[in-house]
Amino acid sequence: MNKVLVHSLFTDFDIELFKNGTHYRLYEKLGSHLIEVDGVKGTYFAVWAPSAKSVSVIGDFNHWVEGEHLLNVRWDESGIWEGFVPGVEQGAVYKYKIHSHHNDVKTEKADPYAKRCEHPPKTASIVWDFNKTWKDGHWMRKRKKRNALDAPISVYEVHLGSWKRKVEEDRFLSYTELADELVTYVKDMNFTHIEFMPVMEFPYDPSWGYQITGYYAPSSRFGYPEEFMSLIETFHKNDIGVILDWVPSHFPEDAHGLGMFDGTALYEHPDRKKGYHPDWKSLIFNYERPQVKAFLISNALFWLDKYHIDGLRVDAVASMLFLDYSREEGEWEPNIYGGNEYLGAIDFLKTFNEEVYKNYPDTQTIAEESTSFPMVSKPTFLGGLGFGMKWMMGWMHDTLEYFAKEPIYRKHHQNEITFSLNYAFTENFMLPLSHDEVVYGKQSLVNKMPGDQWQKFANLRLLFGYMYLHPGTNLIFQGGEFGQYDEWNFEKSLDWHLLDHEFNKGINEYVKDLNLLYKNQKPLFEKQFSHEGFEWIDYGDAENSVLSFMRKGKSDKNKVLAVFNFTPVPRENFRIGLPEVKSINEIFNSDHQKYYGSGNFQNKKIQINKKAWHNRSHSIEIDLPPLAMLVLELKS
Repeated sequence: MNKVLVHSLFTDFDIELFKNGTHYRLYEKLGSHLIEVDGVKGTYFAVWAPSAKSVSVIGDFNHWVEGEHLLNVRWDESGIWEGFVPGVEQGAVYKYKIHSHHNDVKTEKADPYAKRCEHPPKTASIVWDFNKTWKDGHWMRKRKKRNALDAPISVYEVHLGSWKRKVEEDRFLSYTELADELVTYVKDMNFTHIEFMPVMEFPYDPSWGYQITGYYAPSSRFGYPEEFMSLIETFHKNDIGVILDWVPSHFPEDAHGLGMFDGTALYEHPDRKKGYHPDWKSLIFNYERPQVKAFLISNALFWLDKYHIDGLRVDAVASMLFLDYSREEGEWEPNIYGGNEYLGAIDFLKTFNEEVYKNYPDTQTIAEESTSFPMVSKPTFLGGLGFGMKWMMGWMHDTLEYFAKEPIYRKHHQNEITFSLNYAFTENFMLPLSHDEVVYGKQSLVNKMPGDQWQKFANLRLLFGYMYLHPGTNLIFQGGEFGQYDEWNFEKSLDWHLLDHEFNKGINEYVKDLNLLYKNQKPLFEKQFSHEGFEWIDYGDAENSVLSFMRKGKSDKNKVLAVFNFTPVPRENFRIGLPEVKSINEIFNSDHQKYYGSGNFQNKKIQINKKAWHNRSHSIEIDLPPLAMLVLELKS
């Protein structure tokens, strides 16, 4: 006897939206939901499986026996199976047993919309409805200003499993422990935002979270969904925004996951030329299928809605945009216009951004996009993809390549360090020094730098300084901010004991103060995506490897002058041309003793004279420390 009662959360309008792929709150309908029917408490289950002959809910409440709880297929050809199971309570463990029309295959699948999953290596879903009263109203009311494109956005990128561990117990920190230790640290370091590498449930630790099987569930490795909510809430109470790494580009073939869900290619594209990713050995979503687009867009809105997330960094956008990405000739087929652009994915990304900003205009979307695809961060009504920001991969590559060179050779590569300013305002760029740059033999940031230990850390301070003074927003991956020597290892904690050493403590203090400088100086962020906010003083002094430029905000009375000496040779009485200003003061010096610099070159009193220089009416003479950045405040 089937113990499932006929019941539905779907209206006819819901089904219409579902069929045409414009239902963007599917998590309110599909999945498992604790409800009461005619005075009886239980769980409503709904799953999309259009190629199924039958769908059973199997779980710890029926000894995992197929047929005990058979769902009912809807009559409207939506492919949705649903039903109400009396007595199934919060915490019940379950899967769907799907008997397919296709080759009579049977699959056992986790719920694609499950809000909680078992702790890996277990793979079942858990019936769960949230029990959380949010107390971050103050942040939510003001976050539009904090997330704005003319606000300071300085991001600390974190992998939850390796930021810090309980070494004696060989375990991760829990969401609750992170709410204490991680929040305190990020606040102390003056970052404005934190970005989590993927927290959605994933089975395989070495994937770093990028092979997701539970798109709607925060990983149970670290605790309960409400505990993750409390972690976000604690960040918000400390005026720190939370960005999630989101992966709509591919998913793994694990048996319990989305692959061949109802015995057919349901979520993945059936053509392997479009549906399989050769780099990651994973499946690619079928962006041309309306219900799949709705699954992903609903997922994005779910995190913004239920978890108060402030932004989504979208992984591997380039792999979505191009049909020939990582494919040889003959391994891909052109679109209907003969090009290599994946039109279905482009349409999906535009719709995703439109829906995010329509529903949550005070959040941000950020594209990790490594090509020159145009207008990634321009509005869709102008023909863009609609992202708020885009990672500046070209800047990252050129800058790290430049800094890896011995300073004596840098004069021959001046164009590498200045080239990014040729295109800096074509997109709203975020400058990333991410996890990808400190793995697989690439070395840690500090060990990319040439020279002895003093020079390595001076170079690292200079690198961070150049990033923060360069137009755009900023991102630093965990460990870089205190000069972690080893490459990042997802299986172990960062080497926090290094903060007992003077050079590591120095760079940590430096990043803390650099964040404060960025937050306090309006010329550094008010026009960070506009050419109006930047003006070269001199980019051509290759012989001395010195750069100088001004940053400008909305007020013409205050400007910031940044001067960089990319060699270990101090330069005394170095002349810099300026427009006419009333006063000038050194406000930041990366060579300060506090950061374990030399401390020998400070410009305490700077005289402005009328000697023309650098095609400007006035000039100053300053002492440039070795391998250092100076920041000077100009007042008109």
